[in-house]
Amino acid sequence: MIRWRLAVVMADRNISNKELAVLTGMNPRSISRLKTRRYLTRIDAATLNVLCKSLNCKPGDLMDYEEDSPDQA
Repeated sequence: MIRWRLAVVMADRNISNKELAVLTGMNPRSISRLKTRRYLTRIDAATLNVLCKSLNCKPGDLMDYEEDSPDQA
């Protein structure tokens, strides 16, 4: 599974949902939905690109891979 780390990266950079929404041009509600996810099922390349550009990070900073447990497979 891919663990989504947007909330962690935002906290490290001390940036709010509203500030990130302004930087990305995304709706604050969309930022909130992305931020509260623990695991990533899918993300649009354009969304990932704008998040990385706005947060000055790489995709790997926003995601961690963890092996699926047998009950998740």
